[in-house]
Amino acid sequence: MATPLKETIARVFEEPGCDKNAVKSEKERKKGCTKQLTPGAAAGGCAFDGAKIALQPIVDVAHLVHGPIACEGNSWDNRHSASSGSTIYRTGFTTDIHELDVIHGAEKRLFKAIREVIEKQDPPAVFVYQTCVTGLIGDDIEAVCKRATEKFGKPVVPVNAPGFAGPKNLGNKLGAEALLTYVIGTQEPAYTTPYDINIIGEYNLSGELWQIKPLLDALRVRILSCISGDGRYAEVASSHRAKANMMVCSKSMINIATRMQERYGIPYFEGSFYGISDMSTTLREIARLLVERGADAELKDRTEALIAVEEARAFERIRAYKARLAGKKVLLITGGVKSWSVVSALQEAGLEVVGTSVKKSTREDKEKIKEIMGLTAEDSAHMIDDMTPRQMYAMLRDAKADIMLSGGRSQFVALKARMPWMDINQERHHAFAGYEGMVTMIDEIDKALHNPMWAQVRAPAPWEAEDRLLRAQSAQQLAAEAAPG
Repeated sequence: MATPLKETIARVFEEPGCDKNAVKSEKERKKGCTKQLTPGAAAGGCAFDGAKIALQPIVDVAHLVHGPIACEGNSWDNRHSASSGSTIYRTGFTTDIHELDVIHGAEKRLFKAIREVIEKQDPPAVFVYQTCVTGLIGDDIEAVCKRATEKFGKPVVPVNAPGFAGPKNLGNKLGAEALLTYVIGTQEPAYTTPYDINIIGEYNLSGELWQIKPLLDALRVRILSCISGDGRYAEVASSHRAKANMMVCSKSMINIATRMQERYGIPYFEGSFYGISDMSTTLREIARLLVERGADAELKDRTEALIAVEEARAFERIRAYKARLAGKKVLLITGGVKSWSVVSALQEAGLEVVGTSVKKSTREDKEKIKEIMGLTAEDSAHMIDDMTPRQMYAMLRDAKADIMLSGGRSQFVALKARMPWMDINQERHHAFAGYEGMVTMIDEIDKALHNPMWAQVRAPAPWEAEDRLLRAQSAQQLAAEAAPG
């Protein structure tokens, strides 16, 4: 008989909204996304890390990690997901199990930890994360959470995504499964409107959601729930009353969108907040879906009027950068939705993308890259499946790219090549979403490219210059001595 975790993983692997899953044979689909993790190689994350990344931006929930303290330490506060209110999500809660817990079991320790968190913090809910060690010793977190919910009268949600289950992307979906099973549909909103939407897969990194919300407010569109950036437990629990869903982050929580469509008849679409044209397309699609679901037809007119104003202002502001950025080449090492949406944004500023990583991209993402970059069906030279640090270094050293945009793990490759680098992933400190974010992105690229530091670090060190001068003088002296008469 399959364990609940196996059943959940099997359900995720049968996800109809996954492009990769759709093209697999029956035999391949049964295997699922079973790429084995390399022992000792933490780069890229595990299922636990993926689940916690997906759910921790729900800011008023206490996130309790059931496992060794290192699991909480490695996953704590590693993304700049901002909050407009509660900050309890930034507090690291863990059961901190030890050797005796491994021998005797740690379920009682977990129950006591839940009670302590509720008594001291009084959150609206507690999310409990399973980890490798507690999963291997057989701790039944579902049973403990059920008992704690009955005892304390607060939702205690088990997130069964131990690291050994698979990679980070699987963990994103297992975290989403926990919301679908225990949270979504368990409460009712105070009121509803014909303009209610859910945004799924937006984590409010560096406050990006707050650059989108004023645009929606101007259209009188209400974000009923953001899953999960700057989210609240009650909003997520009542998100089943929205009129439309928008998928943001390249299918990372696609199972929420497809299951809500099945259960509640809520249509969804995938959009992007990066780039001027993509932002406008997203606003038009939101308006179209809401009008189809009962909103007034004037919403489309308001949307077009807003787009006209915002596009004119954004293009006017980036026009000043185009002369300075003309001909500059960008190497984009990221994945998912950013593998194509950021390409569109860079091209709008006159930058040339010489390569973009597609390691974490879906088949649909790759098709969008080809369309945006004007590639033929056979051409994939600009689409990099997996570039090694040595290849990145060679590309930058040989000046095939003027700047690299990537996550923090790749920054030292660019710095070693003495080339500009800018953070485009979740650790960044600037918000790049929406019309305003596009201007911010171009400004940051301009500052990175034209920083006078690069001329200094590429110049010979003072002692190297002095050594060259001495060698030149010595060579001239030897030549003079060797000259006849």
